[in-house]
Parts: sequence; C-alpha cells; structure tokens
Amino acid sequence: MAFVGALRTCGAPAPLTLFVRQHEIHMSTKHQGSCLCGGISFNIHGSLAPIQVCHCSQCRQAQGGPVATNIPVEASAFEFLQGQDLLQQYESSPGKIRAFCKVCGSPLYSKRDSLPGVLRIRVGLLQEPVGSHLAFHAFTNSKANWWPIVPGIPEYPEGAPQNAQQTP
Repeated sequence: MAFVGALRTCGAPAPLTLFVRQHEIHMSTKHQGSCLCGGISFNIHGSLAPIQVCHCSQCRQAQGGPVATNIPVEASAFEFLQGQDLLQQYESSPGKIRAFCKVCGSPLYSKRDSLPGVLRIRVGLLQEPVGSHLAFHAFTNSKANWWPIVPGIPEYPEGAPQNAQQTP
C-alpha cells in the first residue's frame, strides 16, 4: 500500500489510487450467512450475483414454499466458518446435489454437474441487507397456482438460459 500512497498529490487521491482502493473494497466485500440453528455459518467473498427465483416443483418441495431464491457463487468465494460437519447432502436428481443442515434442516445450497465450481446459495440465509436484486423467474410453467409472480423481471417457462445462470 505504500506505493499507492505515494501517488497522492495535494491531498487528492490519484486515479490509480482510486482504482486500487475500489478493487480492494470489491475483493474485501464479505456477506455472512447461517442456517436457522446457527450451527453452520459461512462467508461469501466478493460481489453477489443477481437473485434467481426458481418455481419448479422440486425446488418448491425442497424449500417447503412457493419458490427457491438462489444466488450463484463461485465455490472458491464460499467459506465455511463453522459447522461443516453438520452439512448433509442429498442427490435430488442425477447430477444435482442439495446441501442442508442436518440439525435444523435449513437448505444451504445446491450444486450441479452442469455448472462445475458453482454453488447456488439460498438467499434467505444471508444477513440483511442483501446487496443484490432479482434477475429472473425460472420454470414458471410449473409454479404454484396459489403464488403470484411479480411482473417486471424476465420469466422463463422451462428454465433460464445457461448464460443467465453464471456468476458475475
């Protein structure tokens, strides 16, 4: 940091200083989350991708609600703080793993062979405020008939395109 500090002139930061500081802030951004019982806690390092809302029947059953709200996160940006031994995994369909707390049952994430290195974190686990926004609704053809879709974001009847599911 001494080199960057040497670039300052007249008390105002030089453009390179601002760039380095913004990059450091981006890289040091940390989002904390935990399961309901608090036995599993974790950090996500870096910016959050937009939130994906899935209406498929399998996600509704796994969450016990009308939707699953997911943020794709690079596995390398996900850090367990405690409770990794409380993690239980279930292969809900070929190539798709769902992870949850074996004490309280909170769903933590899913991962798919088709998206290697990506965890789809359940947004409700993150401490507020969550610095993200809704990206799209997926599998709207199989949504719960009793739950409305708020208009204004893209809707995909049979799932989102692959490029819409990537991390930032």
